[in-house]
Amino acid sequence: MARTLTRTELEERLDRLIRVSGEEAANRLRDEARAVAAELDMEAEAAHLQALIGTLLGTRESRLDSRVGRFRSRGRAYDPDRLELFHGLHQSLRDRPPSDRPAPRRAAPGPVTLAFFEAYFSNFVEGTEFLVDEAVGIVFEGEIPRHRPADARDVVGTWHLVSDREEMSRTPEDPEALISLLRERHGKIMEGRPEMGPGEFKEVQNRVGQTIFVAPELVLGTLEQGFTLYRSLESPFERAAYMMFLVSEVHPFVDGNGRVARVMMNAELVAAGEERIVIPTVSRDDYLAALRALSQTQRPEPLIRALDYAQRWTIAVDWASIPETQRQLETCNAFLDSDEAEAEGKRLLMPG
Repeated sequence: MARTLTRTELEERLDRLIRVSGEEAANRLRDEARAVAAELDMEAEAAHLQALIGTLLGTRESRLDSRVGRFRSRGRAYDPDRLELFHGLHQSLRDRPPSDRPAPRRAAPGPVTLAFFEAYFSNFVEGTEFLVDEAVGIVFEGEIPRHRPADARDVVGTWHLVSDREEMSRTPEDPEALISLLRERHGKIMEGRPEMGPGEFKEVQNRVGQTIFVAPELVLGTLEQGFTLYRSLESPFERAAYMMFLVSEVHPFVDGNGRVARVMMNAELVAAGEERIVIPTVSRDDYLAALRALSQTQRPEPLIRALDYAQRWTIAVDWASIPETQRQLETCNAFLDSDEAEAEGKRLLMPG
């Protein structure tokens, strides 16, 4: 076993030190190495380390061998651990047989009904819960509850996006377009919550449970690196699933990340003429558990299976009108709370 690190390994170790402990830790390491260099007769090695750290921090220029080091020195540092997750999902998506589920032609008010329930359930997943009748009043009649105005505007903002077919046909062609779309769509969804910085990337690292998301200074770089893999995916389902996880895992905003991730997912499908993916309330825990399985244990299969079943379910529902669809969804157990459904041994059923 080698007793020293290669140049690439050293750069990767230093990058991790900066990501985990900050630039101050790298500066301390440099100062400590310089202090002991004379005693160890290693002044040349200390000078090399100093130049390397300075280059990673953008204050000096020297040769860098590692990919992560080069991007950091250009001001586009990224999270290599997340990129490894994206590679795993990318490979699993490429390995599965492609699915082709064209969206049916739906007579009015079918498209409106589908978009309404897409917005309704997407907010329910995030804990923004209304009865269907309340949501109908909010979306179509402008009845904003005085005691929950921000929650109601979340639903309205999501509805405005997913019901606009032209908007939902826009997909990114380059990293700059991806970042622009994310900002625009987040701004529309979170318009009623100015304290959450609509359209602005986070400045403080966020977490959900045991998952700590990408650090603020790594958001742009990680999105750009992830986009490179997205471009090589061929089928709409592959791109949709990958895009949803990319946004969810980076978690670029203070709040509203899940809703934006699902809008980005379904935009990939709408743009290709494929059926959308709706995650009903009863599937909430399974969907979130599948995200955690990939995020924490690098297992992409549960997420792919969950999204595949949800798309097959979505295309099987009639979405004829809101009252008719509501009755059909009730027979499918779609509105059941996840915990109650599990306790009663119930699950999401296919229509009929």
